[in-house]
Amino acid sequence: MPMPSSSPSFLSVVRASGRALARGLCLAAAVALPIQVAMAQEQARKGPSTIRDTEIEALLKDYTRPILKSAGLGQQNVEVVLISERSFNAFVADGKRIFVNTGALVDSTTPNQIIGVLAHETGHIAGGHLARMREQLAGAQTMAIVAMLLAAGGMAAGAAGGMNGRDLGNVGGAAMSAPQELIRRSLLNYQRGEEAAADRSAVKYLDATHQSAKGMLETFQRFQNDQLFISQRVDPYSLSHPMARERIAALEQLAKASPYYEAKDPPALQARHDMMRAKLIGFMERPETVARRYPASDTSMAAQYARAISAYRFGNVNGSVAQIDALIARDPSNPYFYELKGQALLEAGRAGESVAPLRKAVAMTNGAPLIRSMLGQALVQAGNPSYTQEAIRELVQATQRDPNSASAWRSLSLAYGRSGDLANADLAAAQSSFADGEFKLGRELAARARQRFPQGSPGWLQADDLVNFKPPKSAANQQ
Repeated sequence: MPMPSSSPSFLSVVRASGRALARGLCLAAAVALPIQVAMAQEQARKGPSTIRDTEIEALLKDYTRPILKSAGLGQQNVEVVLISERSFNAFVADGKRIFVNTGALVDSTTPNQIIGVLAHETGHIAGGHLARMREQLAGAQTMAIVAMLLAAGGMAAGAAGGMNGRDLGNVGGAAMSAPQELIRRSLLNYQRGEEAAADRSAVKYLDATHQSAKGMLETFQRFQNDQLFISQRVDPYSLSHPMARERIAALEQLAKASPYYEAKDPPALQARHDMMRAKLIGFMERPETVARRYPASDTSMAAQYARAISAYRFGNVNGSVAQIDALIARDPSNPYFYELKGQALLEAGRAGESVAPLRKAVAMTNGAPLIRSMLGQALVQAGNPSYTQEAIRELVQATQRDPNSASAWRSLSLAYGRSGDLANADLAAAQSSFADGEFKLGRELAARARQRFPQGSPGWLQADDLVNFKPPKSAANQQ
């Protein structure tokens, strides 16, 4: 799990997380901040690093399902995407996805704290804030152009009147920057209003689901403490969010008026939250950090989980497997222990040994596509010819449910190749290239696959679709 370092602002509804949104953001920022715009464009072009994990995704889905239903979004297929970023942040970039940093999950000590964050972001989606922000951005662009044209006209008039170059530059610069600063403040003021509206909506959703808003309040209080040392020097009109003290006062009044303010998270949900945090820490942190947070004296299941993950990640596979077996003995009904055992063995080059625990994990999770993909990869890497058809079955089902996994498509291509089915091997390799954004190579492989299939067959039609696929301009320019 790579962890690029940055410190984005907390719960920003307008956050570059894709090329399309980045273009919209750059439009507004270009009014006054061209250097920052260039940096944002480059960061957006590279894209954020995301993390996929069946256990964490299942927990986040359980957190969001009742909130989305209460917001009238239960049928919208809104998903939570996990960003590999240590800072505490969450944001929305469209009406279909809520992005959450790993840092937010690690730093939230109770489910209620992260549920409050998710409720806030749901408020942005339900309120249509992104669409309205785009309208504001479009209006800002128009105002900026008008302001620059007026300023240019003033400079031309000054030149015609005999004003010298230095005075002309000073007047022109002031004429251009003043309207732009007003536009910038107007946009930020609008965004602060949307943040406050999302807070109110979040409390409403939490009330509807009989959950407390105390977690949200605790989170904001934490950020208020971080802000105290600079609050006297901050211009509130230059912030995209309400000042922490104002936000807390408004939220506290709403939260404490709720009959569910003292409601507690169910113990089973708290236990799952603790396991999620331990998993992330085990994967992301150095062994010495894991040992400090989860010393050997801590016999909790979460602590044992973190230590087992850390051991396998840093070379002690046998020790890790022993710890995982101890976890399985404590709770044999947990499918993610079997998944972890299979993953540790697979990544240690012991693919044959990883097959059995991964088969069990697949069966216990009703064929979760990420785990099924790992099983298919293990079956391929084991090198046993008798596994080939099983690998194809598992990987076909995995890619049907999760078609964006490049690694699953690559393993499927290898399995087809071993079976002698070169047409489907090329088609799967093409799909893998497309999932990786390598459109030119993908089209070449699809063209080769098309030649191998009988014309008009299902495989031929799929290959033909890939050959004729037109990638987005921003992606095509990188080929």
